[in-house]
Amino acid sequence: MIGRGIVRRSRDEIAVMRRAGRVVAEMHERTRAAIRPGVTTADLDRIGRDVIEARGATSNFLGYHGYPAVICASPDEVVVHGIPGARVLDEGDIVSIDCGAIVDGWHADAAYTAGVGTISAEAQRLIDVTDRSLAAAIERMVEGNRLGDVGHAVQTVVEAEGLHVVDGYTGHGIGRAMHEDPTVPNVGWPGRGLKLRVGNVLAIEPMVAVGTPDTDVLDDDWTVVTLDGSWAAHSEHTVAITDDGPEVLTLP
Repeated sequence: MIGRGIVRRSRDEIAVMRRAGRVVAEMHERTRAAIRPGVTTADLDRIGRDVIEARGATSNFLGYHGYPAVICASPDEVVVHGIPGARVLDEGDIVSIDCGAIVDGWHADAAYTAGVGTISAEAQRLIDVTDRSLAAAIERMVEGNRLGDVGHAVQTVVEAEGLHVVDGYTGHGIGRAMHEDPTVPNVGWPGRGLKLRVGNVLAIEPMVAVGTPDTDVLDDDWTVVTLDGSWAAHSEHTVAITDDGPEVLTLP
């Protein structure tokens, strides 16, 4: 944040972030296509590494505060920051994949949650509500609105379905660093907070739980799980405010 508002990016800067976003979108497409029973989360990380290398990009996850992978893979009760490894995905699981890329010094970041094989109606509803809350938040990313409008959009969709916004985890500004000011909460009050302007770029990322919104961090100091073991979903896009409204930079 600079002065009284959020950093505003030039069209040229946003264009480079769009290139980074397309690398992230390809990571999403490739990992999503590979999700099936019997696949390990390490298998999905290898796919992410292949995309990064093929596109001449750099991972903004690998090495971040010591993080050991290119993606976060978070099954079932894991909200975010699950470290890929030997965990085998089973029929009926859900898994969130979060990843990012750097191109010419500019960052992009996005996440999705997918089912593994055939999943329950409740699990599908969790994913759908999380995606809808992100879409509602993106719609509020227009000149003159405020950060509170964005968080309120997420909160309204989630709570109307009897689900819960996960406490303590938020979206963020993004640009020359993966995490920049401002913090972008998934709750809020309409008309409150910093004013949004053309050129602002934010990573909007609702995290939604079926049960308690409270969480715990495992002994690896990364993996965030719901306190009651209920399932959670995560959806995220990097979004720029343009003269024509919001543009999602992390799409193909």
